[in-house]
Amino acid sequence: MSSRSLNLTEELYAYLQSNITKESDALRALREHTHATVPASVMQISPEQGAFMGLLIRIMGAKKTIEVGTFTGYSALVVAEKLPEDGKLIACDVSKTWTDIAQRYWEKANVASKIELHLRPATETLDELIADGHEGSFDFGFIDADKSNYDAYYESVLRLLRQGGVVALDNVLWGGRVAMDSVMDEDTQALRALNQKLGDDARVHRTMLPIGDGLTLAVKL
Repeated sequence: MSSRSLNLTEELYAYLQSNITKESDALRALREHTHATVPASVMQISPEQGAFMGLLIRIMGAKKTIEVGTFTGYSALVVAEKLPEDGKLIACDVSKTWTDIAQRYWEKANVASKIELHLRPATETLDELIADGHEGSFDFGFIDADKSNYDAYYESVLRLLRQGGVVALDNVLWGGRVAMDSVMDEDTQALRALNQKLGDDARVHRTMLPIGDGLTLAVKL
């Protein structure tokens, strides 16, 4: 037993990796390609976070999902692999360079038909979905994009979620910077403010997990 989360040594982290749900060949190849060729590869979620998200999709029986921030497509691939054949993921990003990589691996994994990529500012896609009558119809949302707009993304995704739907927000611990009073850049302050807001938000039940760079899960009440 332990009264707090463990610090993961390299040995313990390796052990954890050997005992999570194994990545598909496509996921592993995409992760390795991203780390080998993309300078910003640190933006990719960790395998253990991917395994957790995939499990969550299965537990929820999710069919209609959305993500804000796709990067090279690892999180989208995790979700799409666990969706049923008639499931759908709307993926929002602004980078053609990064999402070109994503689409190649989605095709290789035979899940491209489940993913609808919107290559424009996510606020435009979210606003359009709300205007087109999709409010209250999504099972799951994942937010992992520019931190200064997290609050706007959260508000829109929450509107799109059904009652009992889940929104996951990445990077909420921000490498520990959210707990450092001396760090006052825009992104850190935006994350601090949203973390506090979610703690007081009567529209959701939420928890924060020390996985990856910190992951908040909020269930719409």
